[in-house]
Amino acid sequence: MKRDSVLLFAIAAVLALVVSALPVSSRAGEGKPDVSKIHGRIQFVSSFPDYKVQVVNSFADLRVQIVESFPDKPGRWQIVESFPDYKIQLVNAFPDFTVEYVKSFPGADK
Repeated sequence: MKRDSVLLFAIAAVLALVVSALPVSSRAGEGKPDVSKIHGRIQFVSSFPDYKVQVVNSFADLRVQIVESFPDKPGRWQIVESFPDYKIQLVNAFPDFTVEYVKSFPGADK
């Protein structure tokens, strides 16, 4: 009986840690993130992302321009392998927001 109680407490503690580690944008009821603030150094990951993103060809939440330097405006992303500002996971369904790659005029649709 005591061992079952300890196991139940351990499971509850792990679940609480997992929920608290989720980015604010992926929690239920929070809505879409403010995509105009997502710029800078971006690392593509396969697990534990800050945001899940779907690439589309039209009607995107954010138009993204890949740059080599100065990713200092909305939609300007510099792809890096370490020390990112944001970690992004590319998905095919249920994204936090959608992006469209562009050569010019990056930013959020208003």
